[in-house]
Amino acid sequence: MATIVFFHAHPDDEVILTGGSIAKAADEGHRVVLVVATNGDHGDVPADLAESETVIDRRRRETEQSATILGIQHVLWLGYGDSGMTGWEQNKHPESFWTAGVDDAAERLSKILVAEKAAALVTYDWHGVYGHPDHVQAYRVGRRAAELARTPGFLKATINRDRMSLFAEQSGQADFDPNGPADDGNPFGQPEAELHYAVDVSEYVGRKREALACHASQVSDAGEMLQMPEEFFALAFGTEYFTEPGKPAGMVSAWPFS
Repeated sequence: MATIVFFHAHPDDEVILTGGSIAKAADEGHRVVLVVATNGDHGDVPADLAESETVIDRRRRETEQSATILGIQHVLWLGYGDSGMTGWEQNKHPESFWTAGVDDAAERLSKILVAEKAAALVTYDWHGVYGHPDHVQAYRVGRRAAELARTPGFLKATINRDRMSLFAEQSGQADFDPNGPADDGNPFGQPEAELHYAVDVSEYVGRKREALACHASQVSDAGEMLQMPEEFFALAFGTEYFTEPGKPAGMVSAWPFS
């Protein structure tokens, strides 16, 4: 069995794109490690924060709870500040992930990859799926860290844009167009012709939903997803998609972590 490191930008990101694959890998006996780049400090502020509790405290605790459900064995934090969405003032904060030097951040991550003897690193596609600055930076840092650590496998999690368009139609969200501009002006995810792996995680949808519910403080993201009827949630999150650098074009329904 191997160690697989999943590198995500914020607390709760681990569930949405890769929660099913994490659970499947853990059930197969792989050691799964989650590295989170930022503290998620610009997420929703829960109304029930204790007097000495911070948003960071809450989100870290929620992530640990989510990790337990998914089977993640170790959660590590790079400790950068949340950069906010494109154009926010927080993009310029000196402690934000977006302003961090790619090589410096990659060095931090590569030390983890080496220490964990990682067989594979999983992060986002080239534009962070929807252009969020921290997601884009996670791709850049992840790619460089895998090079520095000589990690054998490198996979990029993304969204199947064609399937997302179909889902929007079927769920009555015709006003949402995945081919339109996302946060950075590019369309969401990637078209199916550019994908390599479609991973059926339908048997793990219940665990994904349970893990997402751990992030209860994030009512504008996790909360909205959890309001989806179960059948639509299963349709939206029952398959996870990946690309692999250097692999010939053509998507297959297969498990990339054999």
